[in-house]
Amino acid sequence: MSAVFSVQNLQKNYAGVAALQGVHFQLNAGECVAMIGPNGAGKSTCFACLAGQQQPDSGHALWRGQSLLETPPHLRKTSGVARTFQVAQVFEALTVLENLQLVLQVAQGVSAFQALAECQFNSTWAWIDKMGLREWGDQALQSSAAQLSYGQKKCLELCMALAGLPDPTQGLLLLDEPAAGLSSSERHDMMQRIKFLCQTGTTVLYTEHNMDAVFGVADRVLVLMEGQLVAEGLPQEVAAHPLVRERYLGKTFNVSKAGLHA
Repeated sequence: MSAVFSVQNLQKNYAGVAALQGVHFQLNAGECVAMIGPNGAGKSTCFACLAGQQQPDSGHALWRGQSLLETPPHLRKTSGVARTFQVAQVFEALTVLENLQLVLQVAQGVSAFQALAECQFNSTWAWIDKMGLREWGDQALQSSAAQLSYGQKKCLELCMALAGLPDPTQGLLLLDEPAAGLSSSERHDMMQRIKFLCQTGTTVLYTEHNMDAVFGVADRVLVLMEGQLVAEGLPQEVAAHPLVRERYLGKTFNVSKAGLHA
């Protein structure tokens, strides 16, 4: 299977401190890959470089053969790359419907003379059905996003990220701690949505601190420590890695008990 996303020799220094020391990995189409590691391991720096918030000192990131690092962040959606944030980012003054209508309309151009409520109406409802948001009820969908629970805001943000891609089944999602701040049941719901997206072809790379949102969910796991990739592989392989168990997961970590349960 050929890789669609390739990160090569990513390096980043802060005032002489090496945050990333030659990080390299690959993702295949439709894979769900988690990046984990202790605080200060370099996860946030690596993610920020890939998402366009920071510029690495050296290295390459190729998405379907094109340089991701040379593509301005605001143009990355047109090449099939979207991201979400650790703290959900939605337009709280707009309704759920309007949030999605705005994202869908942006690709065609937003006019001050066109009412947002009239834009992309059928496409918006198609996305609501695809992502299972209709279960929230019409009142929630037509109320301001500020009224949503935090878990619902995270789901809306995920839906907005996908809706902005030309073809989500050929896209790359960079998810910054998608399960952060969610209850166990909300984490289960979120990660099941992400797994479903991967099954339809979307490629996902996500960082996470909640191990129940990693083991039993991710196809593969990457482990960063001190700016270096120290382990990667199937979840069971990473969970058994001596260094990972000693310095991060703990020697008593039981992978069979770590997965999410409804």
